[in-house]
Amino acid sequence: MRDRPLYPPLTPEIAVRRRDLAPAIANSFQQFADMSLASGALSAKTKHLIAFAVAQVTQSPYCIRSHAKWALHVGATPKELMEAAWVAAMMRSAATVTHMTVAVDEFMRLEEASQSR
Repeated sequence: MRDRPLYPPLTPEIAVRRRDLAPAIANSFQQFADMSLASGALSAKTKHLIAFAVAQVTQSPYCIRSHAKWALHVGATPKELMEAAWVAAMMRSAATVTHMTVAVDEFMRLEEASQSR
């Protein structure tokens, strides 16, 4: 038995099989994605840069590749993609920093409780 990659390539055969297993849902999702990424108040380029940054945080290799490709296709540059990825990294780490509030609040609550005994 050969080793299989953790993230197999998304082949046309896999895409068709996935769609065929739940066609109504797959078609609805595709329409949702197409509408979400179409130019509107935000350009398609901006939307794909956002999607690329979100894919960094959700750590989806398929979405990273797909939205990088589409962002480049609609006019984004590799520098813009990297800046978007760095914004995603900052936001993810900033969430850790801001969630320290919960820990510090708990420390203060426990200190106050021990002092009132």
